[in-house]
Amino acid sequence: MTRGKQKIDAQRRNAERNQKSKGSQLEARAIGLKIVCPICKVQLANEKQLTDHYGSKHPKEKPPSTSNTE
Repeated sequence: MTRGKQKIDAQRRNAERNQKSKGSQLEARAIGLKIVCPICKVQLANEKQLTDHYGSKHPKEKPPSTSNTE
């Protein structure tokens, strides 16, 4: 019954491996999203995304300078 024991061991190892990879990424997301749009409060990662966001979502408004976004 070597084959049965190998199958059980493989299932156990896979279960352990899957448990390690799962988890909340809220902390990593909060670190990555640093800039907030002052109009609609959407969180963005960098200044280029803010400029693109203003071009598509707020075309009549002018993007704020970098000192006002943080």
